[in-house]
Amino acid sequence: MAAFAAPRGTRDLLSPGIARWQEMESAARRVFGAACFQEIRTPVFESTELFERGVGDATDIVGKEMYTFESRSGKRLTLRPENTAGVARAFLEHGMRGRLPMPHKLWYAGPMFRYERPQKGRQRQFHQLGVEILDTASPMADAEAVLVACEFLREVGLSDLVVEVNSLGDGEDRVRYREALVEFLRSVADRLDEDSVGRIETNPLRVLDSKNRETRKALEGAPSILDFLGEDSAEHFAAVKEQLDALGIAYRVVPTLVRGLDYYSRTTFEIQAEGLGAQSTVCGGGRYDGLVEALGGPPVSAVGWALGLERLAMVLDAAKGEPSPEGPTAFLVAIGDEARSDTHLLARDLRRKGVRAEVSFSGAGIGRQMKAADRRGSRFVVLIGGEEATRHAVAVKELETGEQREVPLSELADSLGPEGGGQ
Repeated sequence: MAAFAAPRGTRDLLSPGIARWQEMESAARRVFGAACFQEIRTPVFESTELFERGVGDATDIVGKEMYTFESRSGKRLTLRPENTAGVARAFLEHGMRGRLPMPHKLWYAGPMFRYERPQKGRQRQFHQLGVEILDTASPMADAEAVLVACEFLREVGLSDLVVEVNSLGDGEDRVRYREALVEFLRSVADRLDEDSVGRIETNPLRVLDSKNRETRKALEGAPSILDFLGEDSAEHFAAVKEQLDALGIAYRVVPTLVRGLDYYSRTTFEIQAEGLGAQSTVCGGGRYDGLVEALGGPPVSAVGWALGLERLAMVLDAAKGEPSPEGPTAFLVAIGDEARSDTHLLARDLRRKGVRAEVSFSGAGIGRQMKAADRRGSRFVVLIGGEEATRHAVAVKELETGEQREVPLSELADSLGPEGGGQ
């Protein structure tokens, strides 16, 4: 038994499962790059005040879940529980508004940290992928955020996507709605779960996000925020829906859809991947026009989203099956000691041409090397030495069929292509 284990709520990413993560990350680079998003990488810890002001004191994240510590100089620092606040801080710190053309389309991927009860698909160190579009109030930006999310999810293999959308309105809209919602929640407080009762005065919109069955029943008569939208917010929401219609993106309006962070305003959305036996939320986001100003900057309109890679990996495994170990394309076997150094040299040359090539380090005989190739899941064995060496050729054996042929060294890389018979 190992003397040490990964801390509770963290885990190691190993082969073959790591292939799923590489697949998701590669898809992100393709999709976001094609849509002209630039990658941003922010520190994994920030000033604690950044999250207190940006995410909100009344949220569970700030109140219960942050990993906060004090530096040697006495500064309060926090491992990032989410990344939007850090991106907004970087936007301000580096003067992006005056230095770069707007809007600023950014994407990120990396670890986040929240102290909560670990469960399947939810860890204390978890990984998020997300995009942010800053410095534009256009409803087309909201639609763009939804579009690239859907394109990314389709790229990794999910179909039957449905977007749930809502509008939280602007500050004045929410003040009016909050008064009506609090009055309603007080009237049904005896039917709400304990956490929801505690949120009535501090963060009433979060009650709408409760997963408690009895609370959900009690909320059936709750007022709809859509009835409290001002003219500007209503026009913005209508324009977002028009853009989604034009893009052919299926959506449904869900008046109770809220997000868990204080900085959201107007458009909010989640994306469901259906057809897996039950609906699965794989992405969520929305507009946060007040965040940059809350951090001490000017008013800056922005919209974005994030998804959990652990959760998405689980959904993809269920939809596509878990990844299989990826073995070498070619396992190079030396015939005699004199050919042993040639195997390493040839492996180097094949690797430079993009062929996954492996060699044996053991110095074992041909039989044991062949068994090692089979255990590693190699598609081909390349036998180096023997009679073929005098003709500057090698013997190539396909392990699945047993077929063996002689291949000139100059043609070897091409012969090991995708079809095993040339590129």
